[in-house]
Formats: sequence, structure tokens, C-alpha cells
Amino acid sequence: MNAGRAVLAVVATTGEVLARPELYEGLLAPWERRRLDRVRVPARRDDVLAARLLVRLCAARFTGLPLGASGPEQYCAACGRTGHGRPRLDGRPDLGVSLSHADGLVAAAVGPGPVGVDVEPATRRPGPPSVLRRLLPEAGLREAAAHPDPGPELLRLWVRGEALFKAGGGTGLRLLERTDRRRVAVAAVAAEAPVKRRPDPPAGVG
Repeated sequence: MNAGRAVLAVVATTGEVLARPELYEGLLAPWERRRLDRVRVPARRDDVLAARLLVRLCAARFTGLPLGASGPEQYCAACGRTGHGRPRLDGRPDLGVSLSHADGLVAAAVGPGPVGVDVEPATRRPGPPSVLRRLLPEAGLREAAAHPDPGPELLRLWVRGEALFKAGGGTGLRLLERTDRRRVAVAAVAAEAPVKRRPDPPAGVG
């Protein structure tokens, strides 16, 4: 039973994940490998692969299942088909699953109820302003604009918003944000359950 358990969330570099011998491309499902083969930029392909392997590692640790049985499905509620849409664990509707990748960084989270995770390089600056005004809360934009350098505040606002969106954006979601200075990353996890830091490498946001 997972009632009362904290969300397991991990941030790592793509290189850290791909260096782990127990994590390899053969763990991916056929539909994932087909999608991976369509990614033509090698660095981006590595990011996608690492994110999908990392979410398996989190799911295996959280559930006790072997890595080969911990892969996420993706289901689209709009069309009722699998292979795209929000990730989920087969046969575990009680658990939320989320993954993210960006320019050599990856993140994954698994826990009870809705879960969303996002990661971005700390040096990235979201924009342009017209897009930010459509996607981010006006109060947050005003607060960020009051800083001498609004870029870092806007990035944190963006990452928090992405995590909340991936978790379904419902009420009652907890939000944990972390700046990983060693990996030069900003990450956020949104979930109904609490999120706690994990000391086990790769170091986690929760």
C-alpha cells in the first residue's frame, strides 16, 4: 500500500542516467523505441532516452517491481488511445508518474495521486513576454518584474507552472521547487502527497 508515502522525485544529468549499467535502451517498450528513433538530434535523443529510463528507476524503487516491469504507458483521455498523452503505470491507477528533459537534464517522479515534474537549465530564460503573459499568472509576472534581474524568477515561475500543469492543475496540490546548483538546474514537483528529499544518487529534488 502507498497511502501516506511521499513522492519519489529525482533530478539528474543525462550523462548520469546513461552511465548506470542497469539502465539501457532495451528496457523501453517497442512504441517508445519507435518514437525514439524519430528523434534526429543525438543530444535530444539521449535526453529522451534518459528521462524514460529514469522514470523506470523511480517506479521500480517506489513499487518494488523490477526495472523491466516499471515502464510507463501513455494514455490520452481525449481520444482514448495509448502511446501519447499523460504517462501512467499499467495496473496502478493510484500512482502518478511524470518525466521531464531539457538540454542534458532529466527529471522523473512517481507517487500517490497526481504528480507532475519539470526541469530546466538554470541559465535558460523563458519568453517572449507575449507568451509568458498567456501562460503564467499575472501576479507572478508582476512580482518577477520587480526584481533587478527578472530572468531567474520567470524561470522558476515557468517550471512551477509546468509541474502543476502535468499534475492536472487541480486544487490541493503541493509544490516543491529546488535549484540544483551542481547540475545548474531548476526543478519543481507538484503532487497531492508530500515530497521529501532523497539522498540516494542521482540526487533528487524530493
